[in-house]
Amino acid sequence: MGLFDKIRGEFIDIIDWTDDSRDTIVWRFPRHENEIKMGAKLTVRESQAAVFVNEGQVADAFPPGMYTLDTQNMPVLSTIKGWKYGFNSPFKAEVYFVNTRQFTDLKWGTQNPVIVRDPEFGMVRLRAFGGYALRVIEPVALLRELAGTDPAFRTEEVSEHLRQMIIGKLGPALAASGVPMLDLVTQQGQIGERIANALNLELRPLGIEISRFIIENVSVPPEVEAMIDKRTQMGIAGDLNQYSQFQAANAMEKAAQNDGGAGAGMGMGMGMALGQQAAAAAHQPAQPQQSAPAGPPPLPPQDQWYLGANGQQLGPFDFSALGQQISSGTLTADTLVWKQGMPSWTAARQVPELNSLFGQVPPPLPPQA
Repeated sequence: MGLFDKIRGEFIDIIDWTDDSRDTIVWRFPRHENEIKMGAKLTVRESQAAVFVNEGQVADAFPPGMYTLDTQNMPVLSTIKGWKYGFNSPFKAEVYFVNTRQFTDLKWGTQNPVIVRDPEFGMVRLRAFGGYALRVIEPVALLRELAGTDPAFRTEEVSEHLRQMIIGKLGPALAASGVPMLDLVTQQGQIGERIANALNLELRPLGIEISRFIIENVSVPPEVEAMIDKRTQMGIAGDLNQYSQFQAANAMEKAAQNDGGAGAGMGMGMGMALGQQAAAAAHQPAQPQQSAPAGPPPLPPQDQWYLGANGQQLGPFDFSALGQQISSGTLTADTLVWKQGMPSWTAARQVPELNSLFGQVPPPLPPQA
């Protein structure tokens, strides 16, 4: 630094900062031996804050606006320096500009999968990635806890720490949601808000917060994706027969792409087989699926007989009970009988089904001498 720069550094009269980096959170104003002229102009733009540090101690903090640096609007620094009367000599202090706007398009992602228990698939390994926005809410706390004396504190210096915190909160948030893996896409917004709230509880004492948190995608390992694709294909096919045809069609297409004769022959043979199978299915009426009976079918119902004896209707009687009525003399060959399906009452002798009953009755005993 030349003599002219040293002299100019001792009489700095304009202090401001315009950021063109888009990723600088804290920037220290450069000056020779920290000397700032009393009465200098300080310009703090919107989305900025200026913090004066004297001998390692925060002296003053200024929100957006234009200030004339003197003992009237710098009470804290004046107290530290012991200035009780105004004077124009330079004072020494470090000036840090803090960017309070939102830093967007910050990315996060899982290097290693997070293992969670899914109600449908059991234990699954999930990977996720997304973005978030960061902003400073307390410039003094940021300087004390994170930036320190760094002349240019950038987002890359805190992004890895934030990524580790995000991954630490991701697993518990997914597990606590209770949402099946296939339905996570419908709950990504709510899960992202839950993660942001958990992160801010730890970040606000550091002077920063997550103003926006987005989960862009949650994915599973390739082998699980392959099984999900198989299940989807089977669901589209409808049944195993159609799924077999679907698989055969895929195999035929791959064989047809083979330039060799074997591939062509295989494709032709499979095409003919599929054609025959389709033709047979077209001419065969659809039959409902029948399940094998669990046991023998129920016995057929027995005929119920009614008797007309002594001017009264008796019954109903099954076939075995008619033999008892014959033994008691209630049913004879001339007794009128009827059952479901007969047009009218008929004498028992005229019903062929009952002839066997009367043949079993013993003849009357011969008269005794």
